[in-house]
Parts: sequence; C-alpha cells; structure tokens
Amino acid sequence: MTARVDEILSWYDSQPPGVIANLRRMLMHGRLGGTGRMVILPVDQGFEHGPARSFAKNAPGYDPAYHYRLALDAGCNAYAAPLGFLEVCASEFAGKIPTILKLNNSDSMFSSEDPCPAVTGSVHDALRLGCAAIGYTIYPGSAHRNEMYENLRTLIEEAKDVGLPTIVWSYPRGSGLSKKGETAVDIAAYAAQIAAQLGAHVIKVKPPTEHVELEAARKVYESENIPISTLADRVRHVIQSAFDGRRIVIFSGGPAKGTEDVLEEIRGLAEGGAFGSIMGRNAFQRPKEEAISLLHAVMDIYKERA
Repeated sequence: MTARVDEILSWYDSQPPGVIANLRRMLMHGRLGGTGRMVILPVDQGFEHGPARSFAKNAPGYDPAYHYRLALDAGCNAYAAPLGFLEVCASEFAGKIPTILKLNNSDSMFSSEDPCPAVTGSVHDALRLGCAAIGYTIYPGSAHRNEMYENLRTLIEEAKDVGLPTIVWSYPRGSGLSKKGETAVDIAAYAAQIAAQLGAHVIKVKPPTEHVELEAARKVYESENIPISTLADRVRHVIQSAFDGRRIVIFSGGPAKGTEDVLEEIRGLAEGGAFGSIMGRNAFQRPKEEAISLLHAVMDIYKERA
C-alpha cells in the first residue's frame, strides 16, 4: 500500500468496497504499481478498424494471446479488450494481470455522422472472466448521445452491484461538432466532466488541442485567462474539469506515430498531471521488444513525475 494510492482511493469512499478493491488492484499492478500512475494496453482496434488495419503491421497481433503477453511482459497496470479477445485466453492468464472488458464497440464498415456503438458484452461476462473493470465508450456530440448515457448509467449500477469499477472512453464525435472540435480543449474538458457526472471511476479522453470549439466557452476562456497554450496547461484544465482532479483521468495514445513524437506527447501529459495513458496502436503495431521498450519509456516518464 502507498500513501498516494490511498489518497486517490479516498476520493471514491462513497463507492462499494469491491469497486475500491478493484481500483486498488489496477493501481498496484505492474511497473507503475503504487505510484498513482497507470499505463493500460487497449486492443479493441480489431473490432473498430478491422484486422488488417490493426494487426498486419505486426502479424503476431492477430493472436489474442499476444496482447495478454505484451501487457504482462511490459508491466502494464491492466489490459482492455472486447469480449472475444478476452474470452479466448481468460483461463490461461487468469489472475496474472487485471483485465477490462470493453462492453460496447463500433465497426468501420458503416460510417455515420452520429455514431452509436453496439453493446457487445455484459457485466456478467466481465464477472465470469475475472475482470477488474468494465469499459464503455460515449460520444458526446452525437445525436445518439442520450441513448449512450442511459445505457452507461444502467451498466455502472450493474457493475457496482458486483464490485466492478467503470472506465469511460469519453470521445466527443458527431454532427454537433467539427472535426477540429473533437479534440478541442473546451470539448475535452466537457467530455471529462460528463463522464464524471455519469459516474465513471476512470475517464479516458484524447489529448486536447489549443482549439476552442464553442463560442460561449471561448468567451469564458478569454475573460478568465484560462491557460491553454501548452499541452501541460490543457491537461491540467481537463483534469480540473473532472471534479477538480478527484477522478482518475487517463489519455489515449491516438494514431500510430514515431517514438519521439509519442514520448514528447507523454512528457506534456505527465507535466500536466495526467494519471497515465492507455496506449494501443503505438504499442502493439510495433515488434514486441520495440513495443516493450516504448511502454517502459512511457512508464519511466510517468514515474519521474509521480
């Protein structure tokens, strides 16, 4: 047990003991265990983008067991995936690493201006597979956002009843937003607030850009001199928007990019107080040893800032 982890868990003291225990399970696992920081390997891209786009760059990734081993060997805090990938290897890796069952997914064979993922797993599935948490995506800005919010509330209550915390992928997207607006600082902060208000225990958002999408928000950012010129500034603001930092906020790794670009972004996230990263394509699309080296470098940056 560490003072930092105890401090973080004190923010969740209204939650059931099982939820707190599973949050602790993730926070205490892996190379960053006990620091209050997290690096999670998510592999839902096969469902979301298709197998070739996801795994052809590193063919061992077609095998679900590869990702379990990568997360284990790299010392990640947890591994997240849809039902199929987890189910294939759950018995082999039971108890070796905390897992997160992603309960909704989209596919790229049909695109919509207003996305609404299908529910593809259940709390019962997560429980029988020995998961430490469930995951769920919402798309603030979509015309279907209310349906997603209502489904999420039901799933959070079901999960809390069996002691599972919920990680929410809060990804603004839809006809209510421009493309630049999907990662705008005001929208990222709003997305974090919405996820927290819906009851998320851990919130995943994209690294915010300096763009401000909503004119009403722009006036406040200017009148109150909210600093947003650096990534660290913007990250601080997003975390502040999640109950003044009383919820764990982690950031996505985004599209595949070069190693130095990844690490430069991580430095900005860590400087801004990010609780960690959830990094998929930038890890599993590299050869395994290269992926482990990158994940270790990411963890080392967060550890230095812990």
